[in-house]
Amino acid sequence: MSSMRTLVAACLAFSAVSATPSGAQQAAPFTMPSVLRGQTGPSDAGTPAAGASAEPEANTGDAAASAAPNEPTVAVKPCDQGLPALRTPLAFKPGELLEFDLDAMGAKAGKLTMRVQRPANGSLPVLVEAQTNTLFSKVRRVRGSAVSYLHPRTLRPSRYTEDAVENEQRRKVNVDFGAQDRSVKVDYQFGDRPKGQFNYTFDKDGLDVAGAIYLIRQLPLKKDLPVCFDVYGIRRMWRLTATVVEREHVSLPLGEFEAWHLSGTAVRIDRPSQTRDVHVWITDDARRLPLAAVGAIDLGAVRLTLSGVKRPGEKPLEAQGKEDLKW
Repeated sequence: MSSMRTLVAACLAFSAVSATPSGAQQAAPFTMPSVLRGQTGPSDAGTPAAGASAEPEANTGDAAASAAPNEPTVAVKPCDQGLPALRTPLAFKPGELLEFDLDAMGAKAGKLTMRVQRPANGSLPVLVEAQTNTLFSKVRRVRGSAVSYLHPRTLRPSRYTEDAVENEQRRKVNVDFGAQDRSVKVDYQFGDRPKGQFNYTFDKDGLDVAGAIYLIRQLPLKKDLPVCFDVYGIRRMWRLTATVVEREHVSLPLGEFEAWHLSGTAVRIDRPSQTRDVHVWITDDARRLPLAAVGAIDLGAVRLTLSGVKRPGEKPLEAQGKEDLKW
């Protein structure tokens, strides 16, 4: 399954990808920021090549699988504190559309969009849609959507849904968040199989993997800011502990940006042996755009890169066709 660091991609079943199709178009080369390599000078190191394994000490196996019977139970350290007060006003509003390119294991895998909907029934819905491209569909054909129903002021979710078709098998998930008792109720069904349910609780803050991106955009980002919350993804709850590492210059086909780099680890609460690194870049401007998320699945590298922005009253941003992504 996909790691949590792919964030929204995981919720749409790209997590099921298990190999790179023969003849798939290679993704653009990607030079990692030096802060990720623990170096101060330039380097030509990049993400793992297609088919490369993740770090051996990292448990990047099936993120939805149950723990083995003999696996020891270990408590996950609670968050030291809740999330800080959010910035105002919101950096986004209804009508904003973000477009992303998804690269998996060195190959271009598909497209993903995130759209802020009009408020309805006291919630601010965010719609996420994704689909694999023709070549990658030779291995895993996926199209689907997810909706996060956010409180318009706190950006905490009351509900989260997924509806995806993977190789012609439908997968549906409905998640209800209880603010008072900090409960998370997950109802799911895959194809014609019997319906299933999981019941979780969260510590101080409970989010879903799609809505979390919008909340992160509203955090008062600054160097060394600690960030910790519980997040639903892939039918499980994870505790994400991260830090704002540095303010970095990011060069994309979309343009030149100054961005905050968040780096951390997500630990599966009911199975702490499963961990996922998290790296996200958010622009340091009024728009707080999510530029990229970089991670890995069990077979290799995954990258989600912003390729288009449409915001009400603003000129659209589109990638200019550069071949390389340089940092």
